[in-house]
Amino acid sequence: MTANSGVDRSRWQLFIKGGIAMLPLSIAVLPWGVLAGSFAIEAGFGPVAGQAMSAIVFAGAAQLVAMGMVQAGAGLSSIFLTTLIITARHLLYSVAMRDKISPLPLRWRVILGFLLTDELFAVCGKETQEQFKPWFAFGAGFSFYLSWNLATLLGIVMGSQIPGLEHWGLEFAIAATFIAIVIPSVTSLPVLACVCCALFLSVVLTAFQVEGSLMIASLVAMAVGYFLDVRVNKS
Repeated sequence: MTANSGVDRSRWQLFIKGGIAMLPLSIAVLPWGVLAGSFAIEAGFGPVAGQAMSAIVFAGAAQLVAMGMVQAGAGLSSIFLTTLIITARHLLYSVAMRDKISPLPLRWRVILGFLLTDELFAVCGKETQEQFKPWFAFGAGFSFYLSWNLATLLGIVMGSQIPGLEHWGLEFAIAATFIAIVIPSVTSLPVLACVCCALFLSVVLTAFQVEGSLMIASLVAMAVGYFLDVRVNKS
């Protein structure tokens, strides 16, 4: 066996391990992807445009919101601004992973930047610079990308054939996916306080129909978590 073949085998093994590590989230997101595909058809997108949303945009919540706004006749600037706010958290992910990804060649930074989702951050975000392996992250991110697009394709086919698919309760997959992402990260009192605060405020503010309730709840929860973390570290 040559040195190159050994390296290729090691890379392939890391790629497969990444896909296996992402498998639970890849399965959990399937109903969400089906919903995105069927919603694209309902919103008036053709099959190619609906699939392109998942292949190019690759952002579940932003896709659903954008398609809903298109269906409601919203302007292009409003759609761009809304999706920018929704996906702004990815900037925080990239900052958190900067020390691991910035030393990599440009091709790796572009690939992993495109594949960086909530799910990939949940799998790789807590790794140290020494633990982080690009091929592992690539395997995790690509397997999730493939699952999302296959689920979207299934949703497009089902949306064309089965009326009223949006009433099947598939949107619960959105909540289930984020629950699976958040729960393992609750390892300290500040994080627990942040999660509980966000949960409480989002429910209360939504019940009172406060505009921008999720954004307000997120900002307040982050502030609570930050200040509590500062106090814990000082004590």
